[in-house]
Amino acid sequence: MGTPDFAVPSLRTLVEGPDTLVGVVTQPDQPAGRGMALRPSAVKACALEHDIPVFQPAKLRPPEVMARLRDWQPDLLVIAAYGKLLPTSLLDLPPHGCINVHASLLPKYRGAAPIQWAIAHGERQTGVTIMQVNEYMDAGDILLQKACSITETETGGSLHDTLSVLGAETLDRALGLLKHGRLVARPQDESQVTYAPAIKKEDGRIDWTQDALSIERRIRAFHPWPSAYTSLRGRLLKISAVRVMQSALSDVAPGTVLPSTPGQLLVATGRGALALEEVQLAGKKRLAITAFLRGQPQTPGTLLGT
Repeated sequence: MGTPDFAVPSLRTLVEGPDTLVGVVTQPDQPAGRGMALRPSAVKACALEHDIPVFQPAKLRPPEVMARLRDWQPDLLVIAAYGKLLPTSLLDLPPHGCINVHASLLPKYRGAAPIQWAIAHGERQTGVTIMQVNEYMDAGDILLQKACSITETETGGSLHDTLSVLGAETLDRALGLLKHGRLVARPQDESQVTYAPAIKKEDGRIDWTQDALSIERRIRAFHPWPSAYTSLRGRLLKISAVRVMQSALSDVAPGTVLPSTPGQLLVATGRGALALEEVQLAGKKRLAITAFLRGQPQTPGTLLGT
């Protein structure tokens, strides 16, 4: 059971493994693009490539949905970013239970967006957890974990790709241990729980009153989606790369364009400043800051944001 790109390496691991993959459950096709044509999930596309039966129920509780899943007679259910909580009737279906591939070192960052919030909060380490699934969100016993570092240039996109592959590798290891009776479950420490709620478009709006490092982390975390953004003279300005400048500032409103050397766009924050390195004005291409300033020179004192 899975839906987005993150789940595809785990699906390929199951396809290429020694066991029979009896079926794939994924979310219904969603409208996308300018024409809003229905587009299959990444998991569905991968499953169809390998002639794996695909089931796309809108809800999991109806009796006919459960009847379809019972017909497959699964021994084990593997979940990776499926997108919905599973009802108890489904959790009880496979004799060997349900296991999930989660993109954090639980109990930290339970929820829908562990990758982005780990970067935004300045974590230096994250990883993947293979866990037993229960009726609560990401609260089941831990079966296996694998850690990785978060670099100072990591983006939401790059860490997504790293953890997607690491999740598949850790899943493969967990399945081998499970077969040999060597996978030992341990409960999560509830005192260490943190949450990673779903990302909304509004989360990308830059609050220039925050300190420079916090803003820089959020810009990396929300690249490529939902993108960090502000406004410039009433037009949307996406910002995809910046550099922290430890400038000594006084009496300058956060979001103010500062005097700087040619080819540089320096902006004041609540503490310190940011040198913008890559931006995209609404209706235009994404540009390095030198190219942007050639066509859109900015005067010191200009205020970004509202």
